[in-house]
Amino acid sequence: MNEFSSQPVVVDRQIDVCGQNCPMPILRTKKALADMASGKVLEVLVTDPAAREDFAAFARQTGHTLLHVRDAEDHWAICLRRK
Repeated sequence: MNEFSSQPVVVDRQIDVCGQNCPMPILRTKKALADMASGKVLEVLVTDPAAREDFAAFARQTGHTLLHVRDAEDHWAICLRRK
């Protein structure tokens, strides 16, 4: 379930970093966002238990918008809007 908004999010790109631990999910996310236009949405699939806090801090530090963190059965889906 979307924790931040009830509005549906249109995802422009998705990366799967499941099985990777810090700092790789953030580094791969940073690279993916760099290749995207402002306002586009990236969905990151992660299994790292620290991802929720890591991505919240990443968004605050970089100015990207954390749209939601959704729990799935075996991973989290984190959506960020590029600044």
